Amino acid sequence: MRVERAAVLGRCMGVRRAVGLALRAAEGERPVYTLGPLIHNPQAVAELEARGIHALAEEELDDRLIDATVVIRAHGVPPQLRTKLQSRSARVVDATCPRVLASQRKAASFAERGYTVVIAGDAGHGEVTGIAGYATRAGGESAAIVVGGPEEARRVEARKVVLIAQTTIKREEYEAIRAALAENFPSLETMDSICPCTDERLEALADLARRVDAIVVVGGRNSANTARLYLSARALRPAWLVETAAELPAEVFGYGAVGLTAGASTPDLLIDEVESALKA
Repeated sequence: MRVERAAVLGRCMGVRRAVGLALRAAEGERPVYTLGPLIHNPQAVAELEARGIHALAEEELDDRLIDATVVIRAHGVPPQLRTKLQSRSARVVDATCPRVLASQRKAASFAERGYTVVIAGDAGHGEVTGIAGYATRAGGESAAIVVGGPEEARRVEARKVVLIAQTTIKREEYEAIRAALAENFPSLETMDSICPCTDERLEALADLARRVDAIVVVGGRNSANTARLYLSARALRPAWLVETAAELPAEVFGYGAVGLTAGASTPDLLIDEVESALKA
């Protein structure tokens, strides 16, 4: 069997930065927590736990945060949650991806100017929730609407609209939402906030598919960008999503050439292990 990696795969800049900041914080004397899983990969989260970096849910923000360090993950958080952390006397390490920070600032700016901020993405996703939290008008009223597809976009009612994208959304999904909004809002403002890594990863997948018979996608099942990557792979070739090498199905070994790609939260070690198992 020939195994070939996609030209772009695995952890993106924002995830590497967040993990690095968390590990650096763990070198100090304070207890270290992350607000929710730092990244959407169970194996990586377990490794962080082993290093003393523990994930807390929002409802667990209690007295244990006093004199502790709390790391805000790459997805970011709403401003209200940041304020809550500071009120607990925690030391806050902001690992929000710079691209997400830019979206948060734009959402706040447009909301202040009377725009309705339409966010193209997954409702409930951490990044989308954080951006929506910044889209607040002067009186405290939310100016955010999250849409997941063109039909939802056509139902938006507002005076003037700006469109902001979840950084990991597929460009085709974003363009379909933009076109649907433009039908009712000819003067639609747009902010193309899709991370270049998202486009590059999908382009590399398409290029890989032309040279292999099947594709293995490595990543957490709770990762939105990994799920999108898997769906794209499945549309091109027989494909499987695995979190570890132990999950590789027997049928994958029947192909002569297998491509390997991975989601933006997947550690290099897991990719290496899957590749070794395929070659073995």
